[in-house]
Amino acid sequence: QVHIVESGGGLVQPGGSLRLSCVVSGVNSFMGWYRQAPGKQRELVATFNSGGSTAYSDSVKGRFAISRDNAKNTVYLQMNSLKPEDTAVYYCKARNSFWEYWGQGTQVTVSS
Repeated sequence: QVHIVESGGGLVQPGGSLRLSCVVSGVNSFMGWYRQAPGKQRELVATFNSGGSTAYSDSVKGRFAISRDNAKNTVYLQMNSLKPEDTAVYYCKARNSFWEYWGQGTQVTVSS
């Protein structure tokens, strides 16, 4: 059974930090952290490349870090130096052999 649950979002002031968690099970691979701001398309924020290296969108490079704890089936997104334009719903995406799956998302709001 597929299980994808994000958590850790909230309201934070500009310059602050948040750590998002994504518990994933029942799938073959994790595809990445995405986000969708109001009126905008969903975009890839961070992911793992083959070999375990990481990749980030230009807008978050140097501020966000993706990591994983395989023992806990959890992928994290550490977000530092947050900006108002980081405000969005953040989603995890994963897949098995036939389907791709999204979590329900967690809201991140960056505002003073």
